[in-house]
Amino acid sequence: MRNYILQVEGGIGKCVAATAVCKAIKEKYNDANVIVISAFHEVFLNNPNVSRSLQYGAINYFYKDYINDKDFTLMAHNPYLETNYVNKSKHLIEVWCEMNSLPFKKYKPEIFLNQREIDSFQKRYQSDKPIFILQSNGGANKDLKYSFARDLPSSVVLKVIEHFAPNYNIVHIRRDDQIGYEHTTPVHAGFREILALTMLSQKRLLIDSFMQHSCAALNLPSTVCWITNSPKNLGYDIHDNIIANSYTNKPELRHSLYEEFDISGNPEQFPYNNESEIFNVDDIIASLEKEL
Repeated sequence: MRNYILQVEGGIGKCVAATAVCKAIKEKYNDANVIVISAFHEVFLNNPNVSRSLQYGAINYFYKDYINDKDFTLMAHNPYLETNYVNKSKHLIEVWCEMNSLPFKKYKPEIFLNQREIDSFQKRYQSDKPIFILQSNGGANKDLKYSFARDLPSSVVLKVIEHFAPNYNIVHIRRDDQIGYEHTTPVHAGFREILALTMLSQKRLLIDSFMQHSCAALNLPSTVCWITNSPKNLGYDIHDNIIANSYTNKPELRHSLYEEFDISGNPEQFPYNNESEIFNVDDIIASLEKEL
């Protein structure tokens, strides 16, 4: 049996997307022994396409067990540096498959929670109102707190909360150091617990972060807001993808390399006059009012 070693450099959303690549490997090589190395091993747990999910910092005897005197194929290149990803002509998953000579059949991510996990986690989230999941901020802005490149402006979040809070329990997925809002229930939990909670939800307002990848994996249509990144190469048709308004200012891009904007939201790159110009909040509310 040949070892196919998929090394994933990046955040949890990229790891979720990588589950589709694991499926492509197994479809091409039925007897493949798929080994995944990443920073978020829990994404790949219970995945029938993955033989081992190993986490950086907790890998022992890897060379001995999977490389030395073994048949192996290493898939460690970064799809973010491929032409068809940088020019946004193809989806991340398609690029990832093509660069490793794998078939691409519109694969989407897959997450596998067992029933025991689901039952155990969901008991913690009883609610008298329907659950509304909100992810307003991503993970790359610990110092700035807010990244214009992908986070929802506070003015948008406040209007959404005002509109939906009377009838929904708005569960805000966030870290303790991220922006919080009144009339929401903050939740900072493990990845798999968050997904079990999300399975209980009626509505979901997300940004381009791990939750939109995960909801695609769980077949949970959501409203996803996009600012500087594009659903063409990172999004999914299952979602209602809301694109930001056209820029009203010329951005400062002298430090940009392969991407137009720093995802952490470098203030000098801000391409609008003010945050109120980024989205039409009525469009977001209308999307959330639809039965997705």
